[in-house]
Amino acid sequence: MPQKLLVLEDEENIRSFVVINLKRAGYDVIEAETGEQALRLLEGHPDTRLALLDIMLPGAPDGLEVCRRLRAVNPGVGIIMLTAKTQELDKVTGLVSGADDYITKPFSPTELIARVDALSRRLGGGEPSDSGAMLRSGPFTLSARNRTLQKNGVKVKLTQVEFTIVRLFMENPDRALSREEILRKVWGEDYFGDLKIVDVNIRRLRIKIEDDTANPAFITTVWGFGYKWGG
Repeated sequence: MPQKLLVLEDEENIRSFVVINLKRAGYDVIEAETGEQALRLLEGHPDTRLALLDIMLPGAPDGLEVCRRLRAVNPGVGIIMLTAKTQELDKVTGLVSGADDYITKPFSPTELIARVDALSRRLGGGEPSDSGAMLRSGPFTLSARNRTLQKNGVKVKLTQVEFTIVRLFMENPDRALSREEILRKVWGEDYFGDLKIVDVNIRRLRIKIEDDTANPAFITTVWGFGYKWGG
């Protein structure tokens, strides 16, 4: 069954371009031109697995607010923000708000489908051969089967990308992982974006799992290289 995907974009020509290409790629697309309409559609389509949200929208809520609300009620949904070249700060804000990725306008059909397909694959979970894996490190227990992380027995709400990053770390304890390796293992070999997405997701993870984000004990920075798990 095709994955259901929401496209929120107020400019009709851009929205039509995105929708046509996603439908050609096999996605079941629903579309909205305002944040309010998008939230109503998401209520009526709880099986939505992916969302492309334009950051800049007339009126309220804007794309960032839709992202925050959607993430709050559905941590497992995949979210990609659509941004303009001049919206560098908004890209980072969107990622901190809970988005998994961003695409800068203008973009080609090839890039659009590659980024959506890559996120769709990440939402698919691990390979069947390791689907029952349990990983433990310090106060953390990770279940590959249920794609959940617990800290001291309490579930930590993670996006699918955050879960994949934690799993990569816990499978490589005390090993320094470069930003490039994290990007390749989590986002895929054919990812079009830049390394900043790794740093923003690490920042988000630290907020969720560290006791003191100013002095992280579990995800430590290896300056000039990447990060290391020390749970």
